[in-house]
Amino acid sequence: MARRQVNGILLLDKPLEVSSNGILQRIRWLYQAEKAGHTGALDPLASGLLPICFGEATKFCQFLLDTDKTYEVTARFGLRTDTSDAAGEVISQRPIAFSQAELEAAVAKARGPQLQVPTMYSALKYQGQPLYKYARQGITVPREARPITIFRFELLGFDGQDARFVVHCSKGTYIRTLIDDLGETLGSGAYVTALRRIHVGPFDASQMRVEADLVPLNDKQDWQALDALLLPMDQALLGLAELVINPQQHQRLVHGQTVLLNDAELETLQEAPVLDAIKLYTEAGQFIGIGAVAEGVLLVRRLLNTSQFQSS
Repeated sequence: MARRQVNGILLLDKPLEVSSNGILQRIRWLYQAEKAGHTGALDPLASGLLPICFGEATKFCQFLLDTDKTYEVTARFGLRTDTSDAAGEVISQRPIAFSQAELEAAVAKARGPQLQVPTMYSALKYQGQPLYKYARQGITVPREARPITIFRFELLGFDGQDARFVVHCSKGTYIRTLIDDLGETLGSGAYVTALRRIHVGPFDASQMRVEADLVPLNDKQDWQALDALLLPMDQALLGLAELVINPQQHQRLVHGQTVLLNDAELETLQEAPVLDAIKLYTEAGQFIGIGAVAEGVLLVRRLLNTSQFQSS
């Protein structure tokens, strides 16, 4: 069967014990889609919200990669592993000598803007190789501390060994490192035993679909029902200013030309939080891409191939 041109975003509940790329390929096959990509990997030991972008929506994956995320986390204290999660080897074991009040105080201190050194067990690259490849050979390489922000870090429960948390964080945050650092602060060590992502930018867990929802629709080749589960691609861009352009302006942008905006058009953007990312719509309400405005001139950042699909 020929692959289909599919455009939109599926909010998938990624299961445990499969890589993000592995589940992406399974979902792409179920949709028989020509093109698909995910927006921020989850480890095989993590589950939860994994937005999958199909077709033209892949042009906006970066916006979801760069957005805030929220996780439910379970951690075990008293042990430390080399991967900071349950997949690793135990490298230290120490008594748990802190109270719940001391745990809550340490959690409070871990909130806010900070610098975090990425774990060696990450996909970040050093000299062209992912860090985890070095880690598996027992090699530690230099890693630069990166700025992150922990907006919310809340203790939900603690039984004396295992604790449950909710963490709302900026892009680039490694939850395993956050928990490992917390364990070291408390002097006992800690590692992640369960991790579930429940929020990515404008999307939350209530909107997720599971793979089992899709299989019977694929079996029946009910492409209309499968496509009905997809969200319009501009929903990944909530919070950006909007600008309606006329057909002549659209054609100029299609041909790589700029558009000089008039006073009325500029006035609609006065309250825009940023002018380097503006959602563009036709007069009929069709989303056609993203532009940027500089000194009254509209330039293209990402333009859709609108011949592939109808208006959302």
